[in-house]
Amino acid sequence: MGLLEAAARFEPEREVRFSTYATWWIRASIQDYVLRNWSIVRGGTSSAQKSLFFNLRRLRAKLAQRGDQNSRSAHEQIAMALGVSVADVEGMNARLSGPDVSLNAPVSDDESSSAERGDFLVDDTPLADEVVSAQIDGERRLKWLNEALLTLSERELRILRARQLQDESKTLETLGVELGISKERVRQIESRALDKLKRNLLTRHAEASVGALS
Repeated sequence: MGLLEAAARFEPEREVRFSTYATWWIRASIQDYVLRNWSIVRGGTSSAQKSLFFNLRRLRAKLAQRGDQNSRSAHEQIAMALGVSVADVEGMNARLSGPDVSLNAPVSDDESSSAERGDFLVDDTPLADEVVSAQIDGERRLKWLNEALLTLSERELRILRARQLQDESKTLETLGVELGISKERVRQIESRALDKLKRNLLTRHAEASVGALS
């Protein structure tokens, strides 16, 4: 493949020997093949990744001969020598140090267990479109609720906020003392305020508002 690439790109008018030019393409093609096939897990093919892949073991062994066993220090020296980040060195080192493991491999040697490694990779979080949809619906329903709250009197709004819209709701008795009325009267005002909200939302938004009230 490298030889064919060299033949396709070769320009005789540049007065460069074909063998010299082709050597570079053949070597690059071999390196690219090795990098792509050394593992079933595909890695990066950027120039930095290639440089790390083919030089990391050599530089690491060279540092070990000098007695530099501090992994952090070694990674920093390798990163400086190859012109890459320390994070790239650490990532490539982890990939080269660990063998490929099938997702269908059993988790343990216990024959009675049928669990496989892939069983633990299931993501139970909502899909991206579901998250966005829920966010849009939540913002729209909050807007409807704020508009409906404007129809309440000051006392109704105070009671409803204290009873329904706070993390720690106040008791009927506490609100009764604050407002100078009985707790039964507070309950009646709260019930009336909720009815007003429901009627307002149902009138303005029909079917969509049913979910907002649940």
